[in-house]
Amino acid sequence: MTGSVFTSENYLIYLQDRMESYLQSYASLCGLALIVAGWLVHWVYKWNNPPCNIGRLPPGSMGFPLVGESLQFTRPSLSLDISGFYKQRLKRYGTLFKTNLVGHPVVVSMDADVNRFIFQQEGKLFRSWYPDTANSIFGKDSMANCDGSVHKYVRSFAARLFGPDSLRDVLLAEIGRSVTQNLAAWAAEPVIEVKDAMATMIFDHTAKKLVGFGPEKSRKLRKNFDAFFQGMVSFPLYFPGTTFYGCIQGRKNVQKVLTDLLKERLSTPQKRHGDFLDEVVDELQSGTGMMSEKFAVDFVAALLFAAFATVSSTLAIGMKFLRASPAVLQVTWDEYKSMTFSAQVTNEIVRLGSVAPGIFRKTLADVQVKGYTIPAGWLVMISPMAIHLNPEFYEDPLTFNPWRWQDESRKSILLKNFAPYGGGVRHCLGAEFSKVQIAVFLHTLVTNYRWKEIKGGEVQRITKIVFPKRYHIQILPPFKGV
Repeated sequence: MTGSVFTSENYLIYLQDRMESYLQSYASLCGLALIVAGWLVHWVYKWNNPPCNIGRLPPGSMGFPLVGESLQFTRPSLSLDISGFYKQRLKRYGTLFKTNLVGHPVVVSMDADVNRFIFQQEGKLFRSWYPDTANSIFGKDSMANCDGSVHKYVRSFAARLFGPDSLRDVLLAEIGRSVTQNLAAWAAEPVIEVKDAMATMIFDHTAKKLVGFGPEKSRKLRKNFDAFFQGMVSFPLYFPGTTFYGCIQGRKNVQKVLTDLLKERLSTPQKRHGDFLDEVVDELQSGTGMMSEKFAVDFVAALLFAAFATVSSTLAIGMKFLRASPAVLQVTWDEYKSMTFSAQVTNEIVRLGSVAPGIFRKTLADVQVKGYTIPAGWLVMISPMAIHLNPEFYEDPLTFNPWRWQDESRKSILLKNFAPYGGGVRHCLGAEFSKVQIAVFLHTLVTNYRWKEIKGGEVQRITKIVFPKRYHIQILPPFKGV
């Protein structure tokens, strides 16, 4: 009986044992919490202070763990000006700074000398790099991801369409006819939406030239490309309703259309259609092994997108600039017809209308620039937009002023800091094609038509230039220039 009696002494011993057990558990939890907290502090410290084997990193902030400064980077500017992301860091750190975008350590360059160095060292200290979202949209085997001999081969092959000989002998006249026909059609309409009209005009011509599509097939295909630009810099969340999901669905549709078309062409290779796909079929039939059917589909899709996406936005904003600049429209017709002034207008439109969010490269080794080290494996982002709108290089950078390109005392500085089409061995293959499209369109428009704004036209810069309320104008019938 006495062994089962619960006395006050037994109770105190029981409480003491429970307290000791609790204190041991509490101490263990505190120790674990301290270990976790210490690990988190160490992780955050390492995130904000990435290693650098030699020298020192450029100034800047790595932002929050995992997401870095991605949210600040994608925050829109409610005008044509560069976003606060660039302005704040330019003021705080200068033209070279470090950051982190979607988990990748990045050095952003707004320095013309550094940019030229990066372009010159392509394949030696730097290699081309594109976000995973862009690779998902255009394919890892697309032209953008080619290196070395494959890249040279692809550029040489694409030059059959966009090279200077084709541009001079074929494309110039074709672009002129396309522009003339479209302007006449627009003048017969009470109103047009500028961005959509430009994109339709350019895509129709490009699709005809590349794959032989007429307007009906071309416009059906183009709908799948409309969200590509937004998707390239979106978070890769693949479920219905997201931007990335819409992009991938569009990519699948484009792939199916082009794959079916290519198989049809390969089944009757002797039949000619007078388009670029004829050249692709010949190459696949040659048996050289440099191009596969999958590569060919990704290659043609990338060319279709590249040929119209940036130019349509640039032309749309160009019409806005011209409409707001009466002095430009009052230039004598002889000046426009000489194309000299048209080229200056084109330069100014391209400068202000830079649409690419950035040009990315990846370091192949530790790189020393401007007294700083960019570690191996880091990304470098060149921002032509931020340079083109820097008041240090371009006086009143948001002012549309084609005459700035006539100032011989400033011309070398302007050209040194002018890189709308990249540089080095990866200088945009379609640069001259784009410039010709812009110049021919503006030349034909200004020397033959007038136009008036109907509604919309407000401009914002996000990852591309957008008209949030769209931009509607009326093209007035042709007139005889003075």
